[in-house]
Amino acid sequence: MRPDVLNSLFASVSSFRGIGPKLGAWISRLCGDQVVDVLWHLPTGLNERKPLKEKPIDPTLATLKMTVTEHKIPRTRRQPCIVFGESDLGEVQLVFFNYHASFLTDKLAIGEVVWVSGQMVQEGDIIKVLHPDYIERDPNKIPEFEAVYPLKAGANGKVIRKLIDQIMPTIPELPEEIDEKMIQDNKWPSWREAIQLVHHPKTLADLSPETPARQRLAFDELLANQVALHLVRRYNKKQSGKVLPWQDKLKLKLPFELTNAQQKCLKEIRDDLASQDRMTRLLQGDVGSGKTIVALLAALQAVENKTQAVFLAPTDILAHQHFDKIQALCTPLKVKVELLTAREKGKKRDQILADLKTGKVDIIIGTHALLEEGVVFHDLGLAIIDEQHRFGVKQRVALAEKEKGVNVLVMTATPIPRTLALTAYGDMDVSILNEKPAGRQPIDTRVMSLAQIEPLVERLKNNPTQVYWVCPLVEESEESDLMAAEKRYAALCQVFGDEVGLVHGKMKAAEKDAAMADFISGKTKILVSTTVIEVGVDVPSAGLMVVEHAERFGLATLHQLRGRVGRGQEKAVCILLHGRLSQTARERLTVLRESDDGFKIAEADLKLRGAGEVLGIRQSGVPLFKLADVAEHAPLLMLANEEAQKILNEDSDLQTNRGQALKNMLYLFKKDKEIHLLKAG
Repeated sequence: MRPDVLNSLFASVSSFRGIGPKLGAWISRLCGDQVVDVLWHLPTGLNERKPLKEKPIDPTLATLKMTVTEHKIPRTRRQPCIVFGESDLGEVQLVFFNYHASFLTDKLAIGEVVWVSGQMVQEGDIIKVLHPDYIERDPNKIPEFEAVYPLKAGANGKVIRKLIDQIMPTIPELPEEIDEKMIQDNKWPSWREAIQLVHHPKTLADLSPETPARQRLAFDELLANQVALHLVRRYNKKQSGKVLPWQDKLKLKLPFELTNAQQKCLKEIRDDLASQDRMTRLLQGDVGSGKTIVALLAALQAVENKTQAVFLAPTDILAHQHFDKIQALCTPLKVKVELLTAREKGKKRDQILADLKTGKVDIIIGTHALLEEGVVFHDLGLAIIDEQHRFGVKQRVALAEKEKGVNVLVMTATPIPRTLALTAYGDMDVSILNEKPAGRQPIDTRVMSLAQIEPLVERLKNNPTQVYWVCPLVEESEESDLMAAEKRYAALCQVFGDEVGLVHGKMKAAEKDAAMADFISGKTKILVSTTVIEVGVDVPSAGLMVVEHAERFGLATLHQLRGRVGRGQEKAVCILLHGRLSQTARERLTVLRESDDGFKIAEADLKLRGAGEVLGIRQSGVPLFKLADVAEHAPLLMLANEEAQKILNEDSDLQTNRGQALKNMLYLFKKDKEIHLLKAG
């Protein structure tokens, strides 16, 4: 049960004066329908209303005193109502559209002295105000400073400001969950005072994430997040998993030695599988670091123990590629490998499902089709999820719940900054592959203007390797001047004829497969593509990557695209073609040119773009915080992680006064499920 002290914070916004069903629905869509949702909807700007002392040359937000002298009321509401007045600066006209005349004549009676505030412009000698923000008899009712909130269509900022003013007196002072010394050292205000300060900025500096009030609230949120993740992790550790000791019966013959990093990660996974605790581990590796082989060796450990392994890939292309590789390696071991995507239909699909249920299939590889209810395993021991950031957290859970005690190995080739890893995967153990196989040469990365595209095409005629050419769009858009993949494909076909292939997300699966097969076999020399080839596609003979309008891609995506070449022994080149560059885009391309370390690149991407974009997709499982900014508040996140561990070590059930105060924060940030884990042990 939620503590009574929090009841006012979870009241509906509809319980406040002036919030009817229509406005209530709008606020709910904007930020949520409870008081706490509105409190977490922070202002992003500031209006400052100063008295108008001279006629405005440019449009100016200001306040002036005027005496009403005349009304001009039109016959129809299609025309504006105009209220005329006199001020110390001369004639004033207030212009209103779609207003009831009686409202204006009552509020602005002739002879009335009022203070008016709004956007003021000068037309000739007249000062005009279109739809004033405030019309008051008492100037003290017009705020000098006014928070500006992010909005959606349906109402204006005044609604949120009025609601905030009503909410503020109802906010309780909560018991303090942050260590007193930490509060003093950082000069942080109390929770209630911090809420007051962030919603009533007086200067633009008050909107900064670095203010004591913002830092304090960010720490509240980050601490709640870290405690919640530690509770989930502790709960998962107590869940028994299928015990799958390494028996070394299935000896995989590899044409290369495992790197030290691969051997270290494999040992960590093998130790997990051999223990009684259920494995939940993230295998994080840079492009080309050899995650798939580590995952396959883990899958064979499950098969050795007479259980099955499932390999979930984000796209059909990747699923087919994994299947081809893994089947070739497993056939000599007499390990049965099958593929299941949305394309397998009819009798073939029925047979695969039947064999899976009876245990004839040892390893099954597929897309999210494997999550459907009709997919039943005989004895699932290990679930491997490739490119976790392409799947929602619910899908990860759905796969883990296919059978009790299933061990889970999550993989990502998108290096994640440590701060983001703490928020996205803090409930998991992490293994890092930070070493590339021997013989791989660094990729020569060059940055060129789009103006050089014709000489580049000419040089391709003598290029000995295969080429990826990546475009950001699939077809021409009125909203964009970018060259689409289909248009680039047509242009290159005029030069290279049948040697050009095309792959994009809107093509039918069979067409994509055929285009990829032609490229892999060498039938086509140039593959024009969208970012569908970003992750995992492996064609060792491809030695040149061209990215068109590279300034439109994030750093993580560009690094992934670059990783599609240089997978053989030959020197590879990546050419980043750009249009007009903003300062941020220029910095991104410079980072990429100077480094091939995915983890350094990810850290730079976090600073340049923020947490919401780094993984390139919102369904990443990375929480988008309400109050904290992971890039700006990274030191606070590290501190919150340490504090969470310390608190739970000293008070594992959160029973002390500080523990109870921390539970309040878990409720405020809607971590109710994690609170229930305290009771579950």
